[in-house]
Amino acid sequence: VVGSETPEHLLSRVDGLMLTGGGDVDPALYGDTPHGTFEAAETGRDAFEMALARAAVKSGIPFLAICRGMQVLNVAMGGTLVQDIPSQITGALEHAVPQPRFHIAHEVWVSKDSRLAALLADHMEDGGTCHVNSRHHQSVKEVASGFDVTATSPDGVIEAMEKPDAAFCVAVQWHPENFWRTGEFRELFEGLVQASNARKR
Repeated sequence: VVGSETPEHLLSRVDGLMLTGGGDVDPALYGDTPHGTFEAAETGRDAFEMALARAAVKSGIPFLAICRGMQVLNVAMGGTLVQDIPSQITGALEHAVPQPRFHIAHEVWVSKDSRLAALLADHMEDGGTCHVNSRHHQSVKEVASGFDVTATSPDGVIEAMEKPDAAFCVAVQWHPENFWRTGEFRELFEGLVQASNARKR
């Protein structure tokens, strides 16, 4: 709750929602104890964003989740997280790449029949891959019920998920906003805007 406003009241005044990156989600929220690398988010942010995510999914408001936002969405809906990719996933790629704004970290394999694949069709290479930046040390572990994994990196880390029965509920682990000058992932934001406009009408 922000002041006296509930997430439902806040969502009633907007046509779409985007959750962005930030600190780690409290592992107590998915029944785990903190790893040594845990860095908490701002005080109150977990509780607020969890409630907001649940309300958004329930209402069906168009929803784009990025990095921490994807992790918040997954935990809010009953999933769990890998707390530290380097120490908990054998053979993991580097996912916390220094200066990731304009640097490609690795490729992701995108599920061909997903909304994500449709959105990123112009960027896909043969075999359904595209290249992304990366600056995270956590990732989705057990995917929340009702969601599909729609992209993974070659080491098996989950890089995207979506709710197939929603008008628009897409989550990605990388940072598409860093490419705002060159527009590689503009379709993710355009998809959110289009779905929000459709809901408004």
